[in-house]
Amino acid sequence: MLEVDVSRRFAGFSLEAAFTAGPGGVTALFGKSGSGKTTLVNLIAGLDRPDRGRVAVRGTVLVDTAAGVWVPPHRRRVGYVFQESRLFPHLTVRNNLLYGRLFAPRDAGAEPLSRVVELLDIGHLLDRRPRNLSGGERQRVAIGRALLAAPRLLLLDEPLAGLDLARKAEILPYLERLRDELRLPMVYVSHQLDEVARLATTLVLLSQGRVSAAGPVGEVLARADLFPLLGRFEAGGILRATVEAHDTVWGLTRLATAGGPLSVPMLDAPVGTRMRVRVRARDVLLATAPPVGLSARSALAGRVAEIAGDGPVAEVAVAIGPDGADRLLARVTRQAVAELGLAAGTPVFAVVKAAALERRSIQPEADTVATDQVTLSS
Repeated sequence: MLEVDVSRRFAGFSLEAAFTAGPGGVTALFGKSGSGKTTLVNLIAGLDRPDRGRVAVRGTVLVDTAAGVWVPPHRRRVGYVFQESRLFPHLTVRNNLLYGRLFAPRDAGAEPLSRVVELLDIGHLLDRRPRNLSGGERQRVAIGRALLAAPRLLLLDEPLAGLDLARKAEILPYLERLRDELRLPMVYVSHQLDEVARLATTLVLLSQGRVSAAGPVGEVLARADLFPLLGRFEAGGILRATVEAHDTVWGLTRLATAGGPLSVPMLDAPVGTRMRVRVRARDVLLATAPPVGLSARSALAGRVAEIAGDGPVAEVAVAIGPDGADRLLARVTRQAVAELGLAAGTPVFAVVKAAALERRSIQPEADTVATDQVTLSS
């Protein structure tokens, strides 16, 4: 459990942030530049002192201003990965990694070097120096160095910010492995919703130094009232799905969701694999009856959960399936809301275009279970 309740004031800016996150998983701090993300991470790490507040990790209090508790940064067992790798240029990769081991308590049960090297796939880099590594490779080494210090919490402050799309795609699977295999709690700072939707289990949304929302990532991303803070062109919901079958004729994979089948571009995943599907609001249409005569193949049953927005455009949140545990967002005109008679509780179908779903928006969920392959002939 991560518990944070802190305040910090600077000239022209103040931070007031409180949230809790469960054990394990990834807590994402998301917000525009200047919203307070890095300030908050530095307070957790102990690189800055709060004016007031308390931070605790797994029951260990790191700072409590009311009780006079202050654990210095080097004793917090908090690993920190910055935007820049900050590797020692004169040391090899192996020695950079082993430097992290110097900060691991003897009784901490630290991961062995071989395990970290295998997790991050950096065995072939051990004898190189940082200048001979790509940006993605340097960040993987920096993560490995932090892991070898046996942290109880890993902080990553926009670790992909300086990388191009290819290097980002290279690193994200390794971060997923850390989340799923090591089950090490992580706080991940980002202003990219694609990264947040793919990695996070908990989302803390920051705006002007305040927590606007905090909770399970799927719930927060699908809140219609948060559209302006999430970005109107990037906001959307997350569906939990399971690979049901592959259609080799049309190059599609059928996913089972709580609201019905969802067709997506062919996935390289066995039948039975649990997936996390991010659907942007701009890629969702709404219908009050099962649609016919449309090119879109997937219509997921649900009910309107809320309607928000001012002016001629409305943001509609749809609770998917009988229990409504998953949510999608749709952006429609106020005229459409009126003519369709939409209101909280109205049964609707969320129509999703398969062609609009990018493969990077469809990723395996943690602890996936695979069964025998099934193929559809048509």
